Amino acid sequence: MQNWPSDAILFFLAAGFLALCYLAISGRDGVSWLKTVLKTVSVALLAVVAFQLADMLLLAVALLACATGDLFLSRHGTENRVTGIGAFGFGHLSYAALFFLHPSADLHRISDGWPLAAALVLLGLIMLYLLFHKAGPLRWAALLYVPLIVMMGILSMILPPLGALALVLPAALLFIVSDFILAQEMFVLPQGHKLRRVTPYLIWSSYFLAQTLFLLAFTASA
Repeated sequence: MQNWPSDAILFFLAAGFLALCYLAISGRDGVSWLKTVLKTVSVALLAVVAFQLADMLLLAVALLACATGDLFLSRHGTENRVTGIGAFGFGHLSYAALFFLHPSADLHRISDGWPLAAALVLLGLIMLYLLFHKAGPLRWAALLYVPLIVMMGILSMILPPLGALALVLPAALLFIVSDFILAQEMFVLPQGHKLRRVTPYLIWSSYFLAQTLFLLAFTASA
């Protein structure tokens, strides 16, 4: 960050401030435009920083797609949720392409780290089973989404764990953890379950940290 222009640093700090504001109210029941604006703009500002700094446009596209997903998933209605899931799916495809096209990418790293890859596939299969039985009208959108995030997680392994790029794999795993908890909250946990007191905070903190780490991983040398 020491080489970032001052306006990029200001956008980054603004994104972090809005994310903390959203974290403070994320546990409130119901939908509100305040929550929608805070969570959407905080990630959109990360996309603005990426547009300014990143050599690869795919990073900014991925962040912007996720911000769009935040917008739609924060509102009521099946159509909004399907649109939000689709936006996040596009974001995961963009991240996967970003990893694959990076000059230091090496697919052999997946076979070297096969236990983690196998664990991600197993988690994906568990989520497919749960969502098929629990997701109701969102079943097919959710079932299409799961392979995309698993693919993103596995492809994050092809980058070398050196320098700033060492942040990519932890970021991908945090993103997957966030989505796993979100799926439990949306489709599995009954209303009034005691875990719902903490899931909003876990979802947002792991998700925003993941996006921040992706940004830092690919712009650290900018």
